Amino acid sequence: MPGDDAAALDWLLFTQAGVLSWAQATTELTPARVRHLLATGRWERVCRGILRAGGGPVTVDQSRWVAVLAAGADAVLAGLAAAQAGGLRGRWRHEAVDVLIPYQRQAPDLLRRLPLGMPAVRVRRTRHLGDEDRQRGRPDRTPMARSLIDAAQWMRSDDDAQAVLAAGCQQRRVTPGELDAVARRLPRLRRAALIRHTIGDLAGGAEALSEIDLVRLCRRHRLPRPELQERRRDAAGRTRYLDAYWRQWGLHVEVDGAHHMDVRHWAADLRRQNGVWISGDRILRFTAFDVRHRPDEVAAQLRAALAAAGWRPDVA
Repeated sequence: MPGDDAAALDWLLFTQAGVLSWAQATTELTPARVRHLLATGRWERVCRGILRAGGGPVTVDQSRWVAVLAAGADAVLAGLAAAQAGGLRGRWRHEAVDVLIPYQRQAPDLLRRLPLGMPAVRVRRTRHLGDEDRQRGRPDRTPMARSLIDAAQWMRSDDDAQAVLAAGCQQRRVTPGELDAVARRLPRLRRAALIRHTIGDLAGGAEALSEIDLVRLCRRHRLPRPELQERRRDAAGRTRYLDAYWRQWGLHVEVDGAHHMDVRHWAADLRRQNGVWISGDRILRFTAFDVRHRPDEVAAQLRAALAAAGWRPDVA
């Protein structure tokens, strides 16, 4: 961090991860001085009008600044890039850095201007970019709810769209209500039905894509809807969170993702399972793959377990 007596340019470079526009640079230095810094290699030209201090590989923060500055006035980081800048965790296929600009502006052709080794930049024009869609940051970005809704509509697959919405809620970065408010005011939302159904499932307690799949499986096969992320105490008095729980019939279902294959997670899962069994409930466990790709088999076992516990379809 620059010292208290540092020049304005030093603070600008610090704030913008070493990236600045030609206009910003020539506000603090003469054009001749800027050209000297470029000629001597202390600075480099990233693309037309955008400069970078220092060398080495372009960092994630720098790629975001390049995208926003190159997109011009009023541009904001958007979609998955904005959500990650706001703290969203997870490994996502990151093909490009998305930037939003007002609809009235012409989108620059950044794909031809950026050097090799930098993520592509997609500049998207929108009619809906009011004050509520701008959040101060480094660089400025759309708020988390707008970022996630945009990420969901721009994802390559429906599964990825649902997963990014679920991740935002699971990580407590956003609430289903906040997502719903954004979705309602975007009239030309891509994947509108999928996004609204997913938000509804998240509002019902689902916190992962596997739980959303389970709820939809139950709906499709006319099984009673479970309570999701139910908190209860095991035989030892410890608080446990159940993926899905049918309280009336004492049935608990765990949907295991890939992380459950790790030996430490597996051992912890078994201890939790034993604690629930001791208290008298039935437990069924399915892989997330089976819930998605073998739904008929999963539904048949759920139906049998519920029936054994006293459930009757005609009185559900």
